[in-house]
Amino acid sequence: MPNPPAHDARQTHIGCAVVTVGDGRDGAAQAGGQVVRSLLEEAGHRVVQNRTVRDSALQIKGELAMLGETSGCQCIFFIGGTEIGVRDATYDTIEKMLDRRLDGFGELFRYLMYQEIGAAAITARAAAGLYRGRVVFSLPRTESSIRLAMARLVLPEMGPLVASITPRL
Repeated sequence: MPNPPAHDARQTHIGCAVVTVGDGRDGAAQAGGQVVRSLLEEAGHRVVQNRTVRDSALQIKGELAMLGETSGCQCIFFIGGTEIGVRDATYDTIEKMLDRRLDGFGELFRYLMYQEIGAAAITARAAAGLYRGRVVFSLPRTESSIRLAMARLVLPEMGPLVASITPRL
């Protein structure tokens, strides 16, 4: 029996949604969303949705539910709202809604952050998993953490992740 074709780690043209979490006045969150959009487009992917929502569990849940039904959207990125403050809802909300979690993503992200910033990495919260047949990433809003996560974890594995959950006909 022949082996199935290998997944191309460089798979391009993945439809992505970028959701910036904040109140619209948060320059760091807005800049973080722009960095993700730019890195995705530079890698050959399409940003099919680009939104900003408030850092509220209800708004984050609604946005994820809507994007989970959007055709042409295979990866969803939530940027911001991952800090440990009382008002930071993104990480906890996304974690609860995932159908399947990719725990290794957060673990590797914290390890890489530890190499960059030392023990302060214990507060670095990032998540990845599957929701309604889409790959979901929740990333901190800082440009340095976004660039690290995208270069070392997300972009190298996004194609194989999408290919592994896409039904074969």
